[in-house]
Amino acid sequence: MTHVSKQILMGNKDFFPIKPADYGKFLILSLGTGSAKLTDKLDAAQCSKWGIFGWLYNKGVSPLIDSFCQASAHLVDIHASVLFQALHCQRRYLRIQDDDLKGNTCSVDVATPENLNMLVDVGKALLKKHVCIVDVETGKSVPDMNRGTNEEELIHFARMLSHERKARLQKKQSSTTK
Repeated sequence: MTHVSKQILMGNKDFFPIKPADYGKFLILSLGTGSAKLTDKLDAAQCSKWGIFGWLYNKGVSPLIDSFCQASAHLVDIHASVLFQALHCQRRYLRIQDDDLKGNTCSVDVATPENLNMLVDVGKALLKKHVCIVDVETGKSVPDMNRGTNEEELIHFARMLSHERKARLQKKQSSTTK
């Protein structure tokens, strides 16, 4: 969103006549890489006993870095989701993410055929799940009952992108024939 807004501000003709904050004309697809369920990883009683090294490395993970990375991703999702809801164009923002990964599926270091097959299964299951939206009051991801599954929404996005591409090609062709 920032990159497109910057291009508009810089006068990129591909975006004319869109205004920099005209997010209702943007189409955002946010695909997460998945993350472990933090409630399974962090226990307040145990965390309170950790020293600095416990926060940097504990049982094969780095709780401090994991927390910062997940917090950053969640804040971006919350910001974008709430912004698109406020502008009444939430169907133009789609976030697909699994925050309940367990075991090897949440590790970027395990590229075994078994783990990769499990990740494929996670992806297939995500397609069948209902689209989620951020609840503005709690900041938690909840099913959006006004939309379908992630798969249906991806098809909807593909159609919108296809229509946009055709419109741009027609516009380009008409400007070159003048």
